[in-house]
Amino acid sequence: MYDPLLRRAVRNYGGQQLSFPFPGIFLWNNFISEEEESELITDMDLNAWRESQSGRRKQDFGPKVNFKKHKVRLGGFCGLPPISRKLVLRMSQEPVLAGFQPVEQCNLDYHPQRGSAIDPHLDDSWLWGERLVTVNLLSDTTLTMSLEEGLTELGQGEVRVSVHLPCRSLVVVYSEARHRWKHAIHRHDIHERRVCSTYRELSAEFMSGGEQQNMGSQLLDIALSFEGTPI
Repeated sequence: MYDPLLRRAVRNYGGQQLSFPFPGIFLWNNFISEEEESELITDMDLNAWRESQSGRRKQDFGPKVNFKKHKVRLGGFCGLPPISRKLVLRMSQEPVLAGFQPVEQCNLDYHPQRGSAIDPHLDDSWLWGERLVTVNLLSDTTLTMSLEEGLTELGQGEVRVSVHLPCRSLVVVYSEARHRWKHAIHRHDIHERRVCSTYRELSAEFMSGGEQQNMGSQLLDIALSFEGTPI
């Protein structure tokens, strides 16, 4: 289990407590209020949800991307949704999120009746930058981090670290947790409807001085207009 106060992964085994540093997770409890949560869900449910993989439904606010071919185009992207403006401003006041400028927002809808889950994966790092930011809505869940090759201090074999995500909390995944550890939401950790919004920033290649800075500038201008509707 991840301990946010110690910033360590902790396991009780055979009457002994084992732990190791787990960098790259930041938790912000009660990032939004119950009233804001209700407002966000009402706003999302006014738009259509599209069927996605593994029992999820989604709403995308972002460019069209072919990650295999490293191609990105604007498509119908017209910005992040208006309701996200105040949340992005609030995020930027936290030192871990200083300078955070999201260019994509993905809303995901999980429900136990659909067997909703998301398999262990690493997010792209060609287009998306260092910090992945998720706001967790409607119910608590567990973010499972996994490392297939194990750790020296724990021996060989897959290592899993459970990160408890309270309802209305915000989690930032960055550093080793972003680039080395896969993350997942398992079916058995979805007990009732759960909605999340994940925000992604640009990689260095799309920022000032990068090879695709012009495209990055266009994406930022559009995203931060906050005039978006789901793609």
